[in-house]
Amino acid sequence: MDEETLNRSLRRFLKTLGVNAQREIETAIRSAASAQRLPDSPLKATAEIHIPEIDFRFELNAVIQSS
Repeated sequence: MDEETLNRSLRRFLKTLGVNAQREIETAIRSAASAQRLPDSPLKATAEIHIPEIDFRFELNAVIQSS
């Protein structure tokens, strides 16, 4: 296993994930707000990363403030 290659590939994956996820979440929140479906309370979010080949699963829960 090449540590440098692994690190570079993992960083690229996480950057792509972060940028795309942020764009999709912002779009969904703006859409809900324009349709007057956005609650006044914080939004509960869950993200999961799954790598089936090595039986890896990671879940992260967070709160998104929208107002």
